[in-house]
Amino acid sequence: MAADAQHVFEVVRDGGVALIPLDVAYALVAVTPQAVQRIYAAKGRDFSKPMGIVGGLAAHDALHQLDDVRRAMIRAVTVAHDLPLSVVAPYRPDHKYLCRLDAFVLRQSTLDGTVNLLLNAGALRARLAELCWEHGEPMVGTSANVSMAGSRYAVRDVDRGILEICDLVVDYGVSKYHNMTGLSSTIVDFGSMRVVRRGVCFERIRAVLHEEFAAITD
Repeated sequence: MAADAQHVFEVVRDGGVALIPLDVAYALVAVTPQAVQRIYAAKGRDFSKPMGIVGGLAAHDALHQLDDVRRAMIRAVTVAHDLPLSVVAPYRPDHKYLCRLDAFVLRQSTLDGTVNLLLNAGALRARLAELCWEHGEPMVGTSANVSMAGSRYAVRDVDRGILEICDLVVDYGVSKYHNMTGLSSTIVDFGSMRVVRRGVCFERIRAVLHEEFAAITD
């Protein structure tokens, strides 16, 4: 796994697109403007819809601007209860980590002063996030499916047009949280405490936030 993460890091850093397994679904990662544009074209994705930045708890702690209570909520879900969660929150635009991104790529991975970091989505993704942080070289990611077509939980189910743009494919079989409805990660905006998307493990996540913090009850 560590070797796979290193290979992904190097391919993406050199301008490639990689298809990688996440617990929630397969995903595409890239960093150069050309690679990001290839992803948008292959997915048929509107440029008004942002990608997320590849990051773990270290990036979350440094980039997101949240109070201690909301940080505790996020750790309760992702660490104590070991659930995947996409965290949207206001970010520090002047942080040196983000300054390494091309202006176009940064614009495509932020929205209205917020940035989305997917946390606890599997060992490979976690190690890749660590490599990005250790080297100060961020990358961005999005689900490996045609826009609005539902998540893909195995390489065999990824559309041919998306596979054709990939310089590297990492196949770990079926994603941990595969489901019949095409759901990916649950997304919560912790700035406004609003559920952006009800995805995998939503009911469990909601229960943690409600029972331990009296937050997000609907």
